Amino acid sequence: MNFVNSSSAKTDVILIGGGIMSATLGVLLKELKPDLNIKMFEQLGEPALESSNAWNNAGTGHSALCELNYTTESADGNIDVSKALNINEQFQLSKQFWTHLVKTGKLKNPENFIKTVPHMSFVEGADNIDFLKRRLAALQDNPLFRGMEISEDHAVLKEWVPLMMEGRDPSDKIAITKMDSGTDINFGRLTVDLFNLLAEQGVELNYNHAVKDLKRDGRGWKVKVHNAGSGKTEEHTARFVFIGAGGYSLPLLQKTNIPESKHVGGFPVSGLFLVCNNEEVINKHLAKVYGKAKVGAPPMSVPHLDTRYIDGKRSLLFGPYAGFSPKFLKEGSYFDLIGSVKPNNVLTMLSAGAKEMKLTQYLISQVIQSHEDRMAELREFVPEAKSEDWEIVVAGQRVQVIKDTDKGKGTLQFGTEVISAEDGSIAALLGASPGASTAVHVMLNVLDKCFKDYMAEWQPKIQEMVPSYGQQLGDNEELFSKVNEETSAVLNLVKKKETVSQEV
Repeated sequence: MNFVNSSSAKTDVILIGGGIMSATLGVLLKELKPDLNIKMFEQLGEPALESSNAWNNAGTGHSALCELNYTTESADGNIDVSKALNINEQFQLSKQFWTHLVKTGKLKNPENFIKTVPHMSFVEGADNIDFLKRRLAALQDNPLFRGMEISEDHAVLKEWVPLMMEGRDPSDKIAITKMDSGTDINFGRLTVDLFNLLAEQGVELNYNHAVKDLKRDGRGWKVKVHNAGSGKTEEHTARFVFIGAGGYSLPLLQKTNIPESKHVGGFPVSGLFLVCNNEEVINKHLAKVYGKAKVGAPPMSVPHLDTRYIDGKRSLLFGPYAGFSPKFLKEGSYFDLIGSVKPNNVLTMLSAGAKEMKLTQYLISQVIQSHEDRMAELREFVPEAKSEDWEIVVAGQRVQVIKDTDKGKGTLQFGTEVISAEDGSIAALLGASPGASTAVHVMLNVLDKCFKDYMAEWQPKIQEMVPSYGQQLGDNEELFSKVNEETSAVLNLVKKKETVSQEV
């Protein structure tokens, strides 16, 4: 994408969606080319009301410190840690960019959106303990994972996770790894702060504006938008469009008719969490503890018991429990799923349906669960959990990407994916976790795909903002130490002063 002679376009860049991805891309572009004319359109009345909202995601700074599904075991017993290393590297980019914004005074009070919370992995049984030990051995020599501890000693675990040890059988074979440098992130607060920054920089933020259609317009795009305030339909043109509309990115991508939008589908999955309403219980736990997904369950179902900081309060959540809704957004339409089936992707979707019977069975089993069924799962983590202390909250909708790959037609993708036009004039973000945690990495990829003419010019500034850009911190211990020291200091990621109650 080249903005030379762009005066014929009313806008340089249009961002669709008021979430963390659009906000991150907007701020990156304004840092790199301050004179860009940018407009953002969001169909709801405020930013971060869908997937970026603190109640609609796990709030984990995904860095593979605790997420066991990022390390897989092969048939010969080897532990593949490549995905864990990649995700951690990607999260490091986000922390560096936020650090740059705080240092330059563009973001203030980082403790409002990021806090240190230990990350832990929890397993039961001899085989799983053996896996956890081998996982640690495969990771611990990398600077990104150095300092990770493991224990099977119930006395030690009582200090780490007293709530989880209450009432537990002393003969239980369990183990936990602990990394004190983990984080909890309020992506909703961060998103609002980033959009406030963009507003200060002259970006036009349009809420209650729903994008209805996108058509090519010469060298750019014509975007049809319904203004709920006036009731009128507006047309806006831009050289570049980014579709960061959460689950609704797929329907909007399909409206572009670019070749890259063909043979792509989506499967919506809703999430539920149990949230604790008893402060005495909340204060007995200070960690994000991830377990292993049950056999046959999809990766997004990994159970975890999380300390969260939402609306200025320390909270405790457990989940996720999967549900099903044909909506692509919490505020979406029940016709979203059927409307996304097109002649060019119907075989892709049908193939996925035939291949993912286990997922279908899993979702059915989750949907019919009672409150006591969900409490039974929680009690594997918290043996003495009382039903009256926990209530259900509905999290955000996630749309898993379905596409044809070298693994066959209709392959369900787990992760975050950018689909862009060959000419770089439009890009759409699809998928789910690790999502928000890797927003800076993903948006740098958007820049690389869509702004190739500028990347050589922008590279020094990118490296100033994100010092490890283009490098692997895991291979450069000196750089990692320098970067980690700075991000920890600037973002106030010091050892937690808050305590965990040992009264069990």
